[in-house]
Amino acid sequence: MEYLTQSKDNIFVAAHRGLSSRYPENTMIAFEKAVEAGVDQLETDIRVTKDGELVLHHDYMLDRTTDGHGYVRDTKLSDLLKLDAGFKKGEEFRGTRIPTFIEFLEFAKQYPNLTIDFELKEYPREYRDDTPYRVCDKILRLIDDYGFTDKCVINTFDTRLHEYIFQTYGKKFRQHVYFPICNMVTSDGLTIDPYSYAYCCCMFASFYDKHNLASKEDCEKMTKMGVQPWAGASICDEEGVDEVIERGCTLITCNNPDEILGLLRKKNKHI
Repeated sequence: MEYLTQSKDNIFVAAHRGLSSRYPENTMIAFEKAVEAGVDQLETDIRVTKDGELVLHHDYMLDRTTDGHGYVRDTKLSDLLKLDAGFKKGEEFRGTRIPTFIEFLEFAKQYPNLTIDFELKEYPREYRDDTPYRVCDKILRLIDDYGFTDKCVINTFDTRLHEYIFQTYGKKFRQHVYFPICNMVTSDGLTIDPYSYAYCCCMFASFYDKHNLASKEDCEKMTKMGVQPWAGASICDEEGVDEVIERGCTLITCNNPDEILGLLRKKNKHI
């Protein structure tokens, strides 16, 4: 069965860290509310704890979104699960905790047509050993075990990790890269153009632009290369949606997916 059926006339909507405009990012309530809103895809970030467990958290530090401090990778799972990951979004979310990767997979498997964008956050340049590759293998094994291989994309800003996935697994896993390549973490020893094996690509222009969306010409070039042009999380309003449509992107990752879905349906660009 084909799950990733997005097109210019059926633009998918991915919830960036869940419905993060209104709920604490990368928490189960944010994912639950996104699914209730009818999103096509959930996007989330995966990190490893001190004791080798997988959790959903964007930043390498705990400070911005929780009452904890320090690095995720220097903290044991048992201590992470004691942290409050909700109160900084609002008092009504106090007591919300960081989810484990397994908890997320168990939740997502209840929705057979839901697609997932899994972002790997452990980069080779930040380690002196092979931890990022071992973590990558563990994540991909669990994705496969849970039956998500055909309904997901694997996302990382690190080109060396992308190249490792391609060289190890071929095109078994669809890979999500970034444009232009300067937006990615390039590493010495890169031997393969990431656009030569990518499935999709977030088309960035400049973070100084309101919607940070590449030109129509660049989006068309990517399409001609066989890579789907996707729009990133700076899309937040009708003006941005119109730019996405005009430039031929087939998916929008956004923080307010409920609102973006409504705009696309109004324009007959979402089934």
